Amino acid sequence: MISKTFRIALLLIASCATSTGLIAQTKTDTACPAAADMKAAQLYGLWAVRFDNPPAGLPARATMLLERHAEFAESLAGIVSRDLGAAAGTKAIAGHAAKAALAGDLEGGMLLLDESSDNISITGTWNGEMVEGSCGKAFKGSWKDTSSSAPDNAPDVPFTLTRLP
Repeated sequence: MISKTFRIALLLIASCATSTGLIAQTKTDTACPAAADMKAAQLYGLWAVRFDNPPAGLPARATMLLERHAEFAESLAGIVSRDLGAAAGTKAIAGHAAKAALAGDLEGGMLLLDESSDNISITGTWNGEMVEGSCGKAFKGSWKDTSSSAPDNAPDVPFTLTRLP
């Protein structure tokens, strides 16, 4: 027969082992995902966009909404919204709309998006990487104007995406 003291000791040991496992599991669960391990679904939501030195007529700030692509579950779709009036006075910028459709993927930590202002042709491309230590809440990369009105030597425009609450 097992003594009452021995049973209590076993219970305490089991309890300590269980709580230590939970603490270790909690620490692991809260660690940032590696960029290569992130999935498109982790990017769903609203993002603030900041452009460094945008081309004339396009604003330095925009808002981006990323969602699940309707046809490809592992891909992204969305909209980028820009206040073109504030950037250009009252002139519309040829080749770009205030709201443009987005579609793309998150591949090996790289965010790759195509932008279309007319839902037919690609008017801009986005290539970005997760900012190290941001836990997927910030990306940096370059945007390129590929619209029909873009100059042949259109520069890559650095951007930063920051997740909005």
